[in-house]
Amino acid sequence: MPIASRVLTLRDGSAAIEIPIRIFAPQKTLDDSWGCHFEIDWPDRKSAKDIFGFDSMQALICALQVIGAEIYSSGYHKAGQLSWAKPGDGYGFPVASTLRDLLQGADAKYL
Repeated sequence: MPIASRVLTLRDGSAAIEIPIRIFAPQKTLDDSWGCHFEIDWPDRKSAKDIFGFDSMQALICALQVIGAEIYSSGYHKAGQLSWAKPGDGYGFPVASTLRDLLQGADAKYL
């Protein structure tokens, strides 16, 4: 069961397509690390990944950063078709420091 979700909007001509993102609670693994599962329902595929960390907090933060990286590196973002609350204002997900130059709007200001 997801612990958090967000819906982005993809503009394709006059159509608005919802892009749901779901984040699941971190789970302890057999080797004592932690994994955090997330899913993004892109129009052409579902992206589902498990991101691992030393503890549950690190797994969750890393999962948020991987979601941000996937969104900002998507063709939909590059084409300017993707939005969250306000077009051009970012998506509310952090990224690793090496990708900060991709951030836009409030994301560039606050994340």
